[in-house]
Amino acid sequence: MTALIALIRKDLILFFSDRRAMLLTLMMPIILGGFFGFVTGGSGDKETSKIPVALVLQDQHQISQKIADGLKSESSLEISELALEQAQEQVRKGKLNVAVVIPAGFGEAAGAALFGGGTKPELPIYYDPSQSAVLAMVKGILTQYVMQNVSAEMFGGKAGLEMVDKSIRDFDAHPERVAAQPELKDFLGSLKKFQNASLEKSSAAAAASASSAKERTPQGGLSVPFVTRDQAMVAGDPVTAHYNGYAHSFAGMTVQFILFMAIDAGISILLARRLGLWNRLLAAPVGLNTLLIARALSCALIAFVLTGVIFAVAAVIFKVKIAGSFVGFIGLALSFSLMTASFGLLIAAFGKTPEAARGISVFATLIMVMLGGAWMPSFLFPQWLQNLTLIIPTRWAVDGFDAMTWRGLGLDAALPAIGVQLAFCLLFVSLALWRFRKQQNNI
Repeated sequence: MTALIALIRKDLILFFSDRRAMLLTLMMPIILGGFFGFVTGGSGDKETSKIPVALVLQDQHQISQKIADGLKSESSLEISELALEQAQEQVRKGKLNVAVVIPAGFGEAAGAALFGGGTKPELPIYYDPSQSAVLAMVKGILTQYVMQNVSAEMFGGKAGLEMVDKSIRDFDAHPERVAAQPELKDFLGSLKKFQNASLEKSSAAAAASASSAKERTPQGGLSVPFVTRDQAMVAGDPVTAHYNGYAHSFAGMTVQFILFMAIDAGISILLARRLGLWNRLLAAPVGLNTLLIARALSCALIAFVLTGVIFAVAAVIFKVKIAGSFVGFIGLALSFSLMTASFGLLIAAFGKTPEAARGISVFATLIMVMLGGAWMPSFLFPQWLQNLTLIIPTRWAVDGFDAMTWRGLGLDAALPAIGVQLAFCLLFVSLALWRFRKQQNNI
């Protein structure tokens, strides 16, 4: 036991004596965690950025003008009215996400097509293929304003009255159409009465208050028949609590850089073997198991301390809270530290040279971190890939830290992640011990 403690103490002194390396190990996850947390929403108080959209208005019809005005008033869009060629170029260069074109004749054609009586006009939309998610949002907003303004004009505007008059004249000129579609003729007659009544009300309101009629009179037409009440499901008071994007980013960056620290620990064993220091340690009255366990425990202890310091900085500066089980957080940090240490032993056991082992282990770590959801949320992956990442320990570590911080879940949510980390720790240690013993027997 004395030898084990002495070996652990030696590793701790070596690590903490190199202040520059220690500060870099601490600062890198804090800096990157802060950056990724900021761009993904910060502490919840950050104003949502607007979607830059180009509007090419080639139609002077009042329907098209009202659609353009509606898009410009939309709080989630930043509209720039440009010429067609300029808008296409801006989207091609990635300076704008989407360009919406309202072509000449759209307003009149859209009104005629509302009841299926005419050819549906096209609205060309040019978009950046790297922003395909934005396209669906813009199309939804555009659909809302097109339907609202086209229906408002057709039911209560002058253009709609003219279209109905024209349709009625067409029916009167072709009696056979009246016999084939009597219901449509009756509908058009009723619609004309409704339009006349709407125009009279609008004229009276305009005469009463010409300066404020537009603000006081709600726009007619078809509109979405509901409103949503959005409530983020986060820990704490659902009214005052906000999602803290820093929590997830710090979880991901902590996992990534603690694993990098484990790589250095494994490489240090390979360097010691190359220099002959490892054989000298084995020649001392210290067994192989004691030597490996000491190295693993010292690495795990360092990883646990670094995890605690990183999250402490996140709590003080970026307001990241352990809103869930504190015991679960400690258990998750310990199990992840043990898994990290065993990963370092695995690198040392199967690595042939420090250079080759570093390249392979860095690549493997980046893959695990990426698939674990540290860089981007795992829900963005295809479903088959989401299922596949469940066999990767980093996925459980990131999800576990999320559960203990901003999700505010209890100890029961941490136990599966802790169990998976310990299972991988046992697997990695078993493989490393088998490999080290095999190598020692071959000497």
